[in-house]
Parts: sequence; structure tokens; C-alpha cells
Amino acid sequence: ATRECVLSSIEIGLGKSGRRGYSLDEVAIVPSRRTRAAHEVDLSWQIDAYQFDTPVISAATDGVTSPQVAIEMDRLGGLGALHAEGLWTRYEDPTAVLARIAELAPGDRTAELREAYATPVDPDLIGLRVQQIRDAGATVAVSVSPAHTEALLPHITAAEPHVLLI
Repeated sequence: ATRECVLSSIEIGLGKSGRRGYSLDEVAIVPSRRTRAAHEVDLSWQIDAYQFDTPVISAATDGVTSPQVAIEMDRLGGLGALHAEGLWTRYEDPTAVLARIAELAPGDRTAELREAYATPVDPDLIGLRVQQIRDAGATVAVSVSPAHTEALLPHITAAEPHVLLI
């Protein structure tokens, strides 16, 4: 049996193209006349040489993906994306900062977040977090915003993640 999937190619610049990904709110699952058995359905996917059983990439945000969550995502068959500009690369142990922010009322969090993100990204922590995830046997994905890619790319590539998301 062959699988068909619709991929749209998009231009990403300098004569290069990529395949567009879709978020959950862009996909509709429509029932068919025939019921499929679980063994007939394959949700696996891959990026380059990296194969995944579950079609999920975690959000690269401090509120979603810590190194431990990235490891657990891998164990569950998905991909955990660590935010290279997040608190996990700014603080040796950001759990106290995250706990302090979580305890505040939503309207009071902005000042605390500004203060937390005022601490610069520590290139050594990028390497430490990548190694922590790699040591657990997980595929390592690191995400960086386009605005900070040029500045952080040498540190990210030195850490040798498996996947770089921009």
C-alpha cells in the first residue's frame, strides 16, 4: 500500500525551497465510509535521517519545552524543540524564575518576564542543554528566532543539535 500526502513547496530564499508544515488548526480529519484498523494507519514522519512515530513537535517556548520535556517527547515518539533564546539558556537553573512568574497574576507577569529575559543567553548553557538531551538518547532540536539566528548560530552549531529550527 502506498501513502499519499499533500505537501506544498514554498520558496525560502536564494533559490531554495522547503515543505510547509501545518498546525493542528489547519488540518481537518474527515471520516470516510470505511473504518480503518489501527495497524493500517501510519503517523510516522521524518526530518532528514530522523524518524518519529508521533507527528508532534513541541512548542519551543519556556512554558512548554524544558530539556526534560524534550527528552520525554522523544520517548513518546515526537520531537521536543528547545528554545535557544529561552530561560533554559539564560539561567543555570531557571525553575525558581519560572515558579516566581507562575505565581503572579497574569497582569503582573510582564515586568517579571522583562526582568527574566534581560539576562543574556549564555552560550555555554546552549551546549549544556543540548548535551543533556543528547545524553538521554533523545533527538535534539533547537529553535532560534530569525532575528537572533546570526548571533546565536555559531554557539548552536558548536553544540551540534540534530535539528535546527528557525
